[in-house]
Amino acid sequence: MDQDRAATVQQPTGRYVYLWEFKVLPEREQEFLAAYGPSGAWSRLFRKAAGYVETLLLQDRAVPARFLTIDRWVSQRAHDAFLVEFRAEYEALDRTCESLTEYESSLGSYWELVDPRDWSPAHGSACSAVDLSYARGRSRC
Repeated sequence: MDQDRAATVQQPTGRYVYLWEFKVLPEREQEFLAAYGPSGAWSRLFRKAAGYVETLLLQDRAVPARFLTIDRWVSQRAHDAFLVEFRAEYEALDRTCESLTEYESSLGSYWELVDPRDWSPAHGSACSAVDLSYARGRSRC
């Protein structure tokens, strides 16, 4: 990223995002999809809290048993409040879902950075700097 571009990207005022990687047991894939998909058990739990945006579920094209989840929140504060308020439900669901995977690993938490040049007043929001068309130098707005 060149210096001019780096200077225009807003610092951590964007959405809070975290990623998880899973290797799913083949015989449990349908149950995994039901739990981790956009309308699954995890999303239903997250929707109980203010500030939840969405969950994306990605399946690796080369390794079909490998999945990623991307959970998006309006802020880290909203996510932290969710963890406090729904800790017991979170831990219970986590225990239930452990049997669906061979392993799971956190890939970290991130700020979804917003480039002011991608601001779209007609939409009332900014576009995501992680959008692939943006990465190729084209705005999706």
